[in-house]
Amino acid sequence: MFTGIIEGLGTLANSQPAGTGRRLTISADFALDGTRIGDSIAVNGACLTAVEISGTRFSADVSAETLSRSTLADARPGQQMNLERALRLSDRLDGHLVSGHLDGSAQITHKKDLGGSIVFGFAVSEQISRYLIAKGSVAVDGISLTVNTCAAGRFEIAVIPHTAKITTLGLKNPGDRVNIETDLIGKYVEKFLKGDDLGDSRQERIDMTFLAKTGFF
Repeated sequence: MFTGIIEGLGTLANSQPAGTGRRLTISADFALDGTRIGDSIAVNGACLTAVEISGTRFSADVSAETLSRSTLADARPGQQMNLERALRLSDRLDGHLVSGHLDGSAQITHKKDLGGSIVFGFAVSEQISRYLIAKGSVAVDGISLTVNTCAAGRFEIAVIPHTAKITTLGLKNPGDRVNIETDLIGKYVEKFLKGDDLGDSRQERIDMTFLAKTGFF
């Protein structure tokens, strides 16, 4: 589990085939003290497992599923990436709960510098935008951000200069693609409300009839 508060940047040193996936080798710009093989590291928002560690460099395998849902398939040596190591239970939760399990990608449609902030617009599939709400949370390339406005197939966020400076988002331009993870709480709420695949045929659907019968109104 992650928070969407980026710990530092990494530079992709190598990307090579590994079965049906790829193995990425990344040099971090911060010390990996305390990080062990098997630990989780979010790379541009994708939760990956460190399989090799040497100094500030680590390698991680990316599955075919993650490649199909993310921009990591197109990553090239020299590219900078947002990095965040997994949350400790004793840490402050400064962003929001981010699983590192990506929903897909989005394309930047516009970028406007407003002086105090930079507004980005994104085009995204409606399957993803259905889980976005105004003033809700979204992870863009692993960065915890607040949704300013949203509609079917699109949304906007505003980034303060500090965030643009310490993450890769400041380097992005219209036409670039980014990884997206929506707030996981909304997905669970939808599943419970629909009553699908709950594994218990006795489970009642949560609808207006159920709420009236159980005294909620």
